[in-house]
Amino acid sequence: MRHAPWALGTLCLALSTTLASAQGKPLPPPASDGQPVMELTIDKKDGRIACAPAELRLPADTNAELRVVNRADQPVTLTIDGQFENGLVQHVDGDQGHAASEKGYTIKLNGKATLKFRTMAAGERPYGCTGANSQSEPFVGKYVLVPPAG
Repeated sequence: MRHAPWALGTLCLALSTTLASAQGKPLPPPASDGQPVMELTIDKKDGRIACAPAELRLPADTNAELRVVNRADQPVTLTIDGQFENGLVQHVDGDQGHAASEKGYTIKLNGKATLKFRTMAAGERPYGCTGANSQSEPFVGKYVLVPPAG
């Protein structure tokens, strides 16, 4: 029994080393040195969640910052398929929580959040804003990643 603390410490060290290596390798350098900042506002219009701008346009494979303001009357989950997964998120701050699905962030009622991440490869995919009290009527916009300027 007197070896229990030593064994427990060794087990914790082994697990933390394994978990650290399981997080994956660091991202390669971004395709562009700039870090664009985009603002996204969430409101409720005509009884439905609405996000503006409807088209989020950012350079591909670049570090970016998204500032989100929720002015709707409920918490809203922002999702962009693949963007908030696979180690692309660098920093998150503010009135938010990571969605259980790991595909989005829930911005609290009257909340503000800043999401810093590496954008994916060039292409277009939908993004969504889904209210906690109106899940059957999500807002769907376009997430457009364009090749970065030389």
